Parts: sequence; structure tokens; C-alpha cells
Amino acid sequence: MIRKYIENSNFEETGFSYTLSLISGKHKMVILYCLMEFEVVRFNELKRYLKNVTDRTLSTNLKELETNRLIIRKEYPQIPPKVEYSLSDRGKSLMNVLDQLCVWGENNRE
Repeated sequence: MIRKYIENSNFEETGFSYTLSLISGKHKMVILYCLMEFEVVRFNELKRYLKNVTDRTLSTNLKELETNRLIIRKEYPQIPPKVEYSLSDRGKSLMNVLDQLCVWGENNRE
């Protein structure tokens, strides 16, 4: 399937390239996976899950995922501030792809 896209068009115009542009980077797929597993997660929970990520990097990744409509950011008007993240319907539709990556990894781990 990928070969068909590459042969018939410029790589940047393929669906594969578009998908990679949304989820590429060191942390985005892990963030999505975390939201798939735990459904609703707060910033500090994500930070603990990702371990060595800086606040700025995590914040940037979350903003990009939100801009690309893969996650939903819900802010509660209270003190101290409370913000929760969850998958959007669009993000949920990507979970089959990430799940298959997990299956492949489990089946091919050396």
C-alpha cells in the first residue's frame, strides 16, 4: 500500500506523510497511548508517565496534539487550576493504528 502512494505521488502528499506529521516526535505517540489507556489524564500524571520530559516539551506536544484535534483539553475554573486531557473522536480513530504497532512490537520483540 505504501509503495502505491510513493509511486503515484510526491511523498509529502501521501496519507502516510500526513499521519507522521501529526504523531512524529519523541513523546506524541506515548501521550496518545497514555490517553488511550487511562482515558482522562492531568498534566502532572502525563509528566510522571513520560518520566524525563520537561514541562515545556510536554506543554508544546499537548498544544500540537490539541491543534491537530487529536486530544481535548478541558480546563476547570477553580483554584488551583485543573486541566484534563483526553482523546478526541479523531484521536480515538488513530488508536487502531497505535494498537497494531503494540501488537507488532510484542510479536517481534527479540
